[in-house]
Amino acid sequence: MNKIHVMSDELANKIAAGEVVERVSSVVKELVENSIDAKSKIIIVDLIDSGIKAIKVTDDGVGMSHDDALLSFARHATSKIKKDDDLFFIETLGFRGEALASIASVSKVDMYTSEGSVGTHISIEGGKLIKDEDASARKGTIIEVKDLFYNTPARLKYLKSDIAELASVTNYIEYLSLSHPEISFTLTNNNKRIVYTTGENDLLKTIHEIYGYSVSSNMINIEGYNDDYEINGYICKPVILRSTRNYMITIVNGRVISNNEVNRCINDAYFRFKPDNKYPICVIRIETDPTLIDVNIHPSKHDIKFSKIDSLKELLTNTISESLRKTLLVQDVENRINIDNTYLDRQDNINNTNDNKEVHEVNEVQEEFNFGNTKEFSKVKESVNESSNTVKRPNEDIRNLNLTPLAIIHKTYIVASDESGMYLIDQHAAHERINYERIMKDFKEHKVYKTKLLVPITIELSPSDFIKIKTHFDDLSSFGFTVEEFGINTIIIKEHPTWLREGYEDETIHKIISIFLSEKDFDYVKFNNKVIATIACKSSVRANEEISLKEAKEIIDQLILCDNPYNCAHGRPTIIKYSNYDLARMFKRIMN
Repeated sequence: MNKIHVMSDELANKIAAGEVVERVSSVVKELVENSIDAKSKIIIVDLIDSGIKAIKVTDDGVGMSHDDALLSFARHATSKIKKDDDLFFIETLGFRGEALASIASVSKVDMYTSEGSVGTHISIEGGKLIKDEDASARKGTIIEVKDLFYNTPARLKYLKSDIAELASVTNYIEYLSLSHPEISFTLTNNNKRIVYTTGENDLLKTIHEIYGYSVSSNMINIEGYNDDYEINGYICKPVILRSTRNYMITIVNGRVISNNEVNRCINDAYFRFKPDNKYPICVIRIETDPTLIDVNIHPSKHDIKFSKIDSLKELLTNTISESLRKTLLVQDVENRINIDNTYLDRQDNINNTNDNKEVHEVNEVQEEFNFGNTKEFSKVKESVNESSNTVKRPNEDIRNLNLTPLAIIHKTYIVASDESGMYLIDQHAAHERINYERIMKDFKEHKVYKTKLLVPITIELSPSDFIKIKTHFDDLSSFGFTVEEFGINTIIIKEHPTWLREGYEDETIHKIISIFLSEKDFDYVKFNNKVIATIACKSSVRANEEISLKEAKEIIDQLILCDNPYNCAHGRPTIIKYSNYDLARMFKRIMN
């Protein structure tokens, strides 16, 4: 008796569903991407109980004929590719032809579709055809998926809580809205609207509709191109940062992707402007020849492979860094930042939660913040356009300030003012920026001066760390340290650069040695920056350290002459402005 046999289509579809249909958002993804490929301009996603009970996707796309509608549920049936070579020129979101067959095998599906004449209604339960009949002639397609995983209870058991499933769907619809601002998206759950975008083909407006005023008003428009790639979109000013990478959105030829190399490159472009544990909000569109990318590397199609990835990384790094350098300004305090940060932080919590919370919490969050305010967006558009179109000399805004220090609060914050408002300067962050730029300049000009330690510092290491640090003796020497072996697994520091602050030599040297030992992927530019930032930090006046108003004035005068006076070497803000308007509004002298 033969041991090997061909599986039935029903069993094969259930197995395929394990890869294609992981959770509610997987179903929404496949159905909505089909609607986008069908050239829809309006897409509505209605969920019941976060989609676990029912998912309904309505579009105004081209629709299907009866025969195509019936065939669309067959495995590997697709209109997207016809021959092998088409895999190298994929310009649609879907192409494998597995999604509908997989979804229908583990749920109850009703499809209503029409090209504008006679419509078709097809009903399938657990992969078996139940109905095939004429329907209304409304152009477009409606697909309703009920009782997901009803016939595979093991899969149903591993669905997450209602709130987690809803958060995942919401997150995906947000991504799609940003990748296709020309399409109007609506997402509802139990008849409550969660996401709505107008589809006016204005990316900045869509960012405003998704994330709100404080994010959209702090975006910077970027554009760049080379022989292989063209990029455009929006990146945030460092005043708006998040604690996760979830808000770094990259779109390649209309497809939202998550590529570690690209994300790392975008984040690295900010490394002089933000702390290491914070991440930017950005929506960056990348256009390229389809032959330079491979989208067929994972069933979810979330990741892709790039040819000429170095060319893309160079373009991203240069474009983002230059845009940040040109548009950084003194940070203004706005009360609305607190409102939108509350929303985004709650979204972070929702995305990471495993608690069995009530679904209506998400609906309440969305209703609490009216992100689509048209009047508010007109102000956003005006401010972003003005920022993008105004050509200023570097740091013109801060160099025109004539700040007088008035007091020092908690031995940490310098209070200063001019005719336009009040300023708070972090004395440590400001002094660190001053020292960082001075040391970096000397380092680049090879002006490194050494001084001998009265008592040399010895450092004992593990055998592996000792071997590793020996390879960096020349690097340590370039920073002004004289290092020698001193017995078994021990080094001795005899000289250090004059930049080190008196009394903190031992602490600073141990910190720098730990940086050398902790680096895995050695990048000399970033590494040198990290070491110099550490030296600058340890060489600066500290928080809770008393300084005079005269010394505060010297810090302010030196800060405004820096190339980047707005952030310390580790990316924290150095100076924050409370305009006269902000102060009047906070004290209710102005009520709008």
